[in-house]
Amino acid sequence: MSMKAIVKSVISGDSLLLRGSPGPQGQIPKERVLHLADIQAPRMGTASREDEDWAFESREFLRALTVGKPITFTSTHSLPPSDDVPRDIGTAEVNGVDLATELLRNGWAKLKDLKRDPTEEDLRKRDIEAEARTAGKGIWNPHGPKARKTNYMMPTDSQGFLAEYKGQLIEGLVEQVKDGSTLRIRLIMPDGDHQFVNIALAGVRSPRVASKSGEASEQWGEEAKFFTESRLLQRYVKVNLLSLPNAAPTPFQAGANATAPPPATIFIGSVLHPAGNIAEHLVSAGLARVVDWHAGMLASSGGMERLRAAEKTAKEKRACLYANAPAPSAKTNGAALNGNSRSFDATVVRIWSADQISVVERDTGKERRLQLSSTRGPKISDPKQAYWAQEAREFLRKRLIGKHVKVHVDFIRPREGEFEEREAATIRYGGQNTNVAEQLIEKGLATAVRHKRDDEDRSPDYDKLMAAEQLAASEGRGMHSGKDMPAPKQPLNISESAHRATTFVNGFRRLGRIPAVVEYVAAGSRFKIYLPKDNQVLTLVLSGIRAPRTARNASEASEPYGAESAEFATRRYMQRDVEIEIHDADKSGGFIGALYLNKTENAAITLVKEGLATVHPYSADNLSWAKQLYEAEEEAKRAKRNIWKGYDEAAEQAEEAPKEDANGPLKTEYMDVIISDVRTKPQLAFSIQILNTEGIASLEKLMREFSLYHKTAAPAPAGFVPRAGDLVSAKFSDGQWYRARVRRASPIKKEAEVTFIDYGNQDTVGFSDIRPLDPRFRSLPGQAHDARLSFVKLVSPESDYHDEAVDRFRQLCEGRKLIANIDHKEGQLLHLRLIDPSNPSVASDPCECINVELVREGLATVDKKGCRYLSAYPSMTKKLQEAILTAKRDRAGMFEFGDVEEDD
Repeated sequence: MSMKAIVKSVISGDSLLLRGSPGPQGQIPKERVLHLADIQAPRMGTASREDEDWAFESREFLRALTVGKPITFTSTHSLPPSDDVPRDIGTAEVNGVDLATELLRNGWAKLKDLKRDPTEEDLRKRDIEAEARTAGKGIWNPHGPKARKTNYMMPTDSQGFLAEYKGQLIEGLVEQVKDGSTLRIRLIMPDGDHQFVNIALAGVRSPRVASKSGEASEQWGEEAKFFTESRLLQRYVKVNLLSLPNAAPTPFQAGANATAPPPATIFIGSVLHPAGNIAEHLVSAGLARVVDWHAGMLASSGGMERLRAAEKTAKEKRACLYANAPAPSAKTNGAALNGNSRSFDATVVRIWSADQISVVERDTGKERRLQLSSTRGPKISDPKQAYWAQEAREFLRKRLIGKHVKVHVDFIRPREGEFEEREAATIRYGGQNTNVAEQLIEKGLATAVRHKRDDEDRSPDYDKLMAAEQLAASEGRGMHSGKDMPAPKQPLNISESAHRATTFVNGFRRLGRIPAVVEYVAAGSRFKIYLPKDNQVLTLVLSGIRAPRTARNASEASEPYGAESAEFATRRYMQRDVEIEIHDADKSGGFIGALYLNKTENAAITLVKEGLATVHPYSADNLSWAKQLYEAEEEAKRAKRNIWKGYDEAAEQAEEAPKEDANGPLKTEYMDVIISDVRTKPQLAFSIQILNTEGIASLEKLMREFSLYHKTAAPAPAGFVPRAGDLVSAKFSDGQWYRARVRRASPIKKEAEVTFIDYGNQDTVGFSDIRPLDPRFRSLPGQAHDARLSFVKLVSPESDYHDEAVDRFRQLCEGRKLIANIDHKEGQLLHLRLIDPSNPSVASDPCECINVELVREGLATVDKKGCRYLSAYPSMTKKLQEAILTAKRDRAGMFEFGDVEEDD
């Protein structure tokens, strides 16, 4: 009686393992062994004995012919069962082809010696065997089998084997399925040898299957095993070895004296069939769960994302292992959480620890303290972790403080013991929307939290975090280095007493600006400053201003706007990289000085401008930036900001004395300048740079960066046409690039007239030498100021002495460091009195200046029309009249041939 079955596997060239079809409820089908009657093939080897000659080739022929296919077989004799599996001797056909005949025809089996009289069928088979022997087919090949070594045991040097073949796709034949996610595979090595390996599928784990009698398999274990067997057993696959199963040591536990690991019994890898990755199919069918800690092996190739998608599909279908999976959390799709926005733009205002920060929402101004999702930073309280805790906190500070970030609140971590309820969020920053937690973990400065299997409250980038941690561990970064780093030393508090502070003042004065970090904001004008270079902390009180006091405890009351002033300073300066200048020390050990953000922003001026501090005249008047302080206060008064909310300008003006008219004298204020450009048409004018200011120092740095930028910067975009008023980068005649403003442009001539805003030069530049000004170079105002001489003008261009006058002015002024006083302002044009500091007469006579010198030499005249403020300076008027008399007496310049008519 013939029966039907499916070939599960081929044991050797003459034996097959058969199975039936699954039951109506998906029951696992029964199996039986069939030995083909009257033939004998070479026996396959084991770990204790080698293959017989041609054994693999013989089995391979029968495997390719039958595995996975339905066959019709007839049992002629039953043998005793083995492990409850029935055994038969008989015949079998595939698609009407007799298997024994095919094996004999191709020389992969031979007939046994018969103990019966041969039948007609036996004689036919002997003829077929004889033909194969004569043709030298299969086992009858006179040259013998190809030399090959078969290693049935795992490689002894598992680390070395993995290092050699990791990431390569090796052809293999699945020899055994131990459970749904554990396979025994024969690798066909490049040199032709065969190497058996045990493979655990990367990223998944199926339920265990009983390996001993009396044991029970885990639920769905047998189904998972059958799922894999029916698809992969004795099929060729591609194997990608990824890792060994030994888990990475926990940070701070990995010692330098760790012993070498024993030989591995299994590799972790991916098994790829032409139909796809079996791991993904297992998960999709609900017959395996995703293994989180494998994410590091699969995340970079997208494998983990595909597994998560398969897991989602299985959960939606509630298939097998996921039959009782909890429904997806409703909050994951909500727009708000506890009444707060889930996704929002914010600015980072404080770094609390290696995994906690505070941000201020852009739209609402609300401050929120956030935990980085699925991230655990080292603890500052643990001496072993303190060094890395500080490194992690500093890493976050440098990358995030004061920066714009995108926040998505993933879940709320409930209150637990001494830990308060906390929003857990993914923080992204920069143009690439980088997840800062992933960066932190990749540097070895934090670890990914190990969530429970069904814990859905986790980072959406959890697999990437795991991958980052594995990378950090494999390369020994940060906490994974195994090094015992000493805890950081406590910084020295040099503001502990007035005596200690005083000893540092002179040294700080000589240093000028000192790089520092704002560690804490005690009040609007009082800061705790950390000096990283010397590991010192000090208290800094801002010079020239007074901010409202804030309450130091619950029993005190803050002055009006004290809290607002402190909050503003906290959000703007807390934990920022700054520069400080020290002027003096107070009686309590605090240092009095200035604080600069981004090198140009003076914190005192900013607070005054915001109406959160007032000018303290006694200390402000001695400062080089006192004028800016008073101007900032006037601006705050006009805008009625904060402290000045109830300010009545009319009432204050009524109390003040009437001010001078527009042509009145200005307050004497000497400044160091240099003439950066001289222009003679339509009349003499020049540009100056004011020295010893924040702007000039910033300009020097900007020009260094500007020069480096233009060595590699891309050319102007195609079709770029500069327009009047545009800020641009333009190449000057010296071949260097400078910041400039377009005065006018001619698309026809493809050239533009520009003014170089930091030096005052003007030039006509072709469009090919003009580029849009990169935003990073726009913040610093132009450092060139347009100016003319106060009180006087050079002789007219029609005069024979005009060229001599211009040359003399250049000789006296151009490229030299001079002292200047602003006598009048005509919009943005400064009327300047220029003083040569090397002239000994200047010390005794403040009116002695280059302006007067040019008149005395007959090369300039008093400009009564252009300088209507002349009468406001009687001393200068007298000095100029004396200069004119001297020029006439000496017949200097234009007076060489007598009196010349002067301007009325």
